[in-house]
Amino acid sequence: ADGVRSTVRDCLALPFSGETFDDHFLITDVVMKSDFPTERRFWFDPPFHDGNSALLHKQPDDVWRIDLQLGRYVNREAELDEAAIMPRLRAMLGPDAEFSIDWSSLYTFQCRRLERFRHGRVLFIGDAAHIVSPFGARGGNGGIQDIDNLGWKLTAVLDGASPHSLLDSYDAERVPAADENILNSTRATDFIAPKTDAMRLFRQAVLDLSRDHPFARGFVNSGRLSLPHAYGESSLSTPDEDDFTGAMTPGAPAVDAPLGEDWLLERTLGGFTLLCFGEPGDDIRCLPVTVETVDHGDAMINQRYDSRPGTAYLLRPDQHVAARWRKPHAVAIQRAMDRALGKGPS
Repeated sequence: ADGVRSTVRDCLALPFSGETFDDHFLITDVVMKSDFPTERRFWFDPPFHDGNSALLHKQPDDVWRIDLQLGRYVNREAELDEAAIMPRLRAMLGPDAEFSIDWSSLYTFQCRRLERFRHGRVLFIGDAAHIVSPFGARGGNGGIQDIDNLGWKLTAVLDGASPHSLLDSYDAERVPAADENILNSTRATDFIAPKTDAMRLFRQAVLDLSRDHPFARGFVNSGRLSLPHAYGESSLSTPDEDDFTGAMTPGAPAVDAPLGEDWLLERTLGGFTLLCFGEPGDDIRCLPVTVETVDHGDAMINQRYDSRPGTAYLLRPDQHVAARWRKPHAVAIQRAMDRALGKGPS
């Protein structure tokens, strides 16, 4: 976890392949009191920043973060001079806005990753394993999801509950997740900073159509926000044998829902959890798994989990679905746990 300039990665002479984007972005935090809405705001080719994109969103303590696309060929030292920054901010915020600059920087970005994240006893996470553009909050979230995925597996191996081969599943699950992030990040960047006249023409057509036609608004791409990856092909998941609807298939992240004064997933932290919609039998309660009984009268949870009396979901420690049943029994649950711990069929 030694970052984008990973020394360990360099010492192992591992290739870090992908795409580099040459556009520079000026990022500036300004302190100001404003009645701007707290929502994230994005401009494409606005009159105050001709030909480029701009982003504004609120942070704590009256700090507002501003991103301004500057283009490919800029003088980095000159652009970071406050004398160059202030006119850009005045044009965006208005001549009467009262603000001060808290911090500023200039950045470019890349979309790259290692071919594999496990190399023997060395495992790479976060920016050491993969990097993306900042659009969509995919870098930090991707790193946290790496930790969620790897942490419980390392614990299981170190405690002797799983073979070392379980760590191969970290690579098998997180590489496709990184590819999903890179794909979405690249698409967003191509829309925000088009590289060719054809891409710019496409963006302009989408923006023109979106004013009056709702179908086009889904094509406006200022960075699809990060979501947990679904490990649909994971060997750790037990395939469905019963009929279910919805996207929460084995390998997918469990969906949260309010549960009284709490939230459902707050009750599933720390290990394997069996969500039971109705009271489970004594044979199930004897299993080495936390059993959480859910009132089947909750309409929202029923809808999200496609539940009926007797339904059960086995959640991994990272809150991804390991298996699910309409009428679970202890043997099937134990087999699914063994499989999720790398001791079952692959």
